[in-house]
Amino acid sequence: MPRFPPPMPPAQRDYYEVLGVAKTADAEEIKRSYRRLAMKYHPDRNPGDAEAEKSFKEAAAAYEVLSDAEKRARYDQHGHEGLRGGGGPAAHDFSRMNVDDIFSMFNDIFGGGGRGGGRGRAQGPARGYDLETDVTLTLEDAVRGVEKEVVFTRLDVCETCHGSGAKAGSSPVTCATCAGQGKVQQTGLGGMFRMVTACPACGGRGRVIKDFCGACRGKGRTPKQRTVAVRIPAGIADGQTVRVRGEGEPPGPESSPGGEGVRGDLHVQVRVADHALFERDGDDLTMELPVSFARAALGSEVSVPTIDGEPTLITVPRGTQHGDVVRLPGRGVPSLRSGRRGDMLVVARVVVPKKLTQQQERLLRELAATDKETVSPDSPGIWKKIFG
Repeated sequence: MPRFPPPMPPAQRDYYEVLGVAKTADAEEIKRSYRRLAMKYHPDRNPGDAEAEKSFKEAAAAYEVLSDAEKRARYDQHGHEGLRGGGGPAAHDFSRMNVDDIFSMFNDIFGGGGRGGGRGRAQGPARGYDLETDVTLTLEDAVRGVEKEVVFTRLDVCETCHGSGAKAGSSPVTCATCAGQGKVQQTGLGGMFRMVTACPACGGRGRVIKDFCGACRGKGRTPKQRTVAVRIPAGIADGQTVRVRGEGEPPGPESSPGGEGVRGDLHVQVRVADHALFERDGDDLTMELPVSFARAALGSEVSVPTIDGEPTLITVPRGTQHGDVVRLPGRGVPSLRSGRRGDMLVVARVVVPKKLTQQQERLLRELAATDKETVSPDSPGIWKKIFG
């Protein structure tokens, strides 16, 4: 009988593409991107959506590799083939993994909580999901520190059914499929292996709702908008995060219908807008100061702005060259660790005028003559004499 080659396995997407990051992304950027995707595609937020669950598991597979320096190096060099047999996702079928197992692998991302914030943990209270939002500051606010209000939406315990998901006057009943365990055991390859997965009938809750609550449609949680005042410390940099404890979501309904346990945290990512005058370099601030030829050559005192809002006088030394720096100690950004302020660096940019008055041109020609320099003719009419 003719032999046919085995079917080709489905092509796997590039892990950097999955997480939406560049190949040069650092560990923190990879972590932030995974957290965002995991919260977006989590099955609890997309009940019954097979595509969302697939994206959720795909993001987990990508993060499992790219967050590990050794696996990432193998992947960068050999692609998916470099992970086969080495414990990476290419050696496993992530499409069949339980989402609880995925969260147990990455509990550092979500503060230690598994799906729903704690089912399957040996001890300790259930914990809810962490959330992430962002806030934009001016450079002045980043230097001084500021209190900002952030508005975000989180899932809270439904006030109508108190988290049960059941209509008033009724209550959930024990799931007949898993006998209230929330998990079922599956076998494959003629019984050669067994795998525990979330119960498909109750979604892992262990209970089934016959009559749904009209407010939350049986989910036990409803989205609510919340406003929180967040204290941003002086010296924070673009891309850094402020954690507000206890402002995340309550534990999921499958582990704590009433929301008892520990809320997750809110991670506020700071964005610092570009400034018209200053650029930040660590704890130092840099600004460019246009300096005329005369000031650069002869020296002078010049008033310059500062990030604190009060101008200060600096001395431009005689013979200042283009790119020379005047340093003002303690006029930069305070360090988050020590509170000590960096410096302000004023960079001289010698400006050559494009238009000259007759007097300016005469004086510059006299200067050029003393330097024995050859310059362009002083009469604009010479071109007429040359070309007629």
